[in-house]
Amino acid sequence: MKAVWYEQNGGADVLEYGDMPDPQPGPGEVRVRVITSGVNPSDWKRRQGLTNRIEFPRVIPNQDGAGVIDAVGSGVDRSRIGDRVWLFESQFGRPFGTGAEYTVQPSGHAVCLPDNTDFAVAAGLGVPAMTAHRCVFSDGPVIGKTVLVTGGAGAVGHYAVQLAKLGGAAVISTVSSDEKAQIARDAGADHTINYRAGDTSEKIMEVTGGAGVDVVVEVDMAANFAVSQQVLKRSGVLAVYSGGSAQTPSVPLKFNATNVTIRMVLVYDMPDTAKAAAVSDITSWLEQGKLAPLSGPHFSLEQLKDAHLAVEHAVIGKVVIDVRPE
Repeated sequence: MKAVWYEQNGGADVLEYGDMPDPQPGPGEVRVRVITSGVNPSDWKRRQGLTNRIEFPRVIPNQDGAGVIDAVGSGVDRSRIGDRVWLFESQFGRPFGTGAEYTVQPSGHAVCLPDNTDFAVAAGLGVPAMTAHRCVFSDGPVIGKTVLVTGGAGAVGHYAVQLAKLGGAAVISTVSSDEKAQIARDAGADHTINYRAGDTSEKIMEVTGGAGVDVVVEVDMAANFAVSQQVLKRSGVLAVYSGGSAQTPSVPLKFNATNVTIRMVLVYDMPDTAKAAAVSDITSWLEQGKLAPLSGPHFSLEQLKDAHLAVEHAVIGKVVIDVRPE
């Protein structure tokens, strides 16, 4: 099979393209003929060694993807052969991600893909949609509540806006440009606020009638914490999924008086019950045609290095590798 891999941590130049033996599924595993592979920030950070040093002699990158099951290992029903699936956590604790023509995964990580959902959409579900689900719903239903999504034009933020709306919340999103404001509005945001133009906290309090927000889905805790302090209701939830501008944000002890919950969200370490709930809800909403992707640039498998660089440089939209162009 054709594949992309790296054998040491480093910049995009450590990625190599070439031939590897087709993998074979072991007990409880399925082999997926990969159609699309999604690229997330955690993929290039893992490659660089910013989050984890290389754990195997050779690593095929990328956590998310989609394709068709073409072989199963012992203990897996052969009726799964031919299933269209979306994949999550493909390279978490494993050497084989989705940056190849085939990948072998635990059967439970290959989720049946509704017929109305194409493989390009499916490549962008695992990390962003499951992270967004945890951020929005980790502390209970949001029906009738107000959710603030910082960075509503990002991959996670875009899904967080949609999921919060599907959950019955009013949604405010902060953005940095008119273009990104339109993306957030298209996702369902009731209000968008350009944080580069005026007092963000004041504008949030204005659109909420002075009430503030119940949940903040946070992409950059250090940069935005001052705003969260001013707009979060008592006993609200600050769900943080990214460090952004600083890895050691400061939290004053007096914040304790508000009884706010600061919930740190890392998709890979979510409880199994939370992962199962996310998979169930996401798949159901896909079946109902209620989730829209944040479309972005597409690359060939041979161009995976360029795809990683695009994500490193914060390109707008979900970057997808067309492993097998349809």
